[in-house]
Amino acid sequence: MSQNRWQALDAARGLAVLAMIVFHSIWDLSHFGYAPANLPWSAPVKIFGHSIAFVFLFIAGVALVLAHRGAIRWPAFWRRFAIIVAAAALVTAGTYVLFPSAYVFFGILHCIALASLIAVPFLLAPWPVALAGGVFFLAGAEFLASPSFNADWLQWIGLSTSEPLTQDWRPLFPWAGALLLGVAAGKLPLPVYGERAGVRGESGERGSLPFLGRHSLLIYLAHQPALFALLLGLAYLAPPAIDTTEFVASCETRCFEDGGEGKMCHDACKCTAQEAIRSKALAGVTDEAERGRRLNEIAQRCVEKGD
Repeated sequence: MSQNRWQALDAARGLAVLAMIVFHSIWDLSHFGYAPANLPWSAPVKIFGHSIAFVFLFIAGVALVLAHRGAIRWPAFWRRFAIIVAAAALVTAGTYVLFPSAYVFFGILHCIALASLIAVPFLLAPWPVALAGGVFFLAGAEFLASPSFNADWLQWIGLSTSEPLTQDWRPLFPWAGALLLGVAAGKLPLPVYGERAGVRGESGERGSLPFLGRHSLLIYLAHQPALFALLLGLAYLAPPAIDTTEFVASCETRCFEDGGEGKMCHDACKCTAQEAIRSKALAGVTDEAERGRRLNEIAQRCVEKGD
């Protein structure tokens, strides 16, 4: 497609890239303690994230149609598929290192890869068929869900009644539906699809949004490591302020439940919070299990000091 770029499509994808960077920045700031811990789980942020994922998948469907009009160009199709699969594997490996208990095993790239295979017969069918397929996947997530799909090895389908712990979760149901809706839209005779941006280097391809759109996969893979590196350095140099009041209160509650006495629990929890801040023991620690282990070690020393 290097000589058949559709400016509107690249610009739309570029806008989605900017939105994605903003969304992940919110997550990262929250993860490192520079924003409220519950902010990523708030309704507006969740809707924002879902909207971005929908746009990326929808555009991927439109792009499939534009790339294979008339007949499927199998060498190009498999080359694109291999690149996306390799990128998805890289995301899985990287998140497994950083978040072993919540790594990405079926995120948006995994979904685009598999949904692209599902979309092949729809590329050869009229647009109403692709529309029906999209509606089936979107509605199926609600009406076909069953505890029978709750096994770990079936979670990627998206019909389970429980959601796994993972950093990015875009199962086939409902998210393949967004890609198929894009296939249906790509088959419509819309004038915008006929407006070619020109060959690389011409004025039609200039502009920041189309540039971001043409390099969306590379940006997707690179921006999170860059953000993490930046915030890791910031966490070491200027650790975020910690709300010790909230921490001490929750710590005391757990201490009481374990049979501890009032003053001992209060002193130990306050000591733990102060020592964690003083020693910067949690600075740069991204894994929740490791954070808990370090806090437990500090708490144990505080209890021994109190004795």
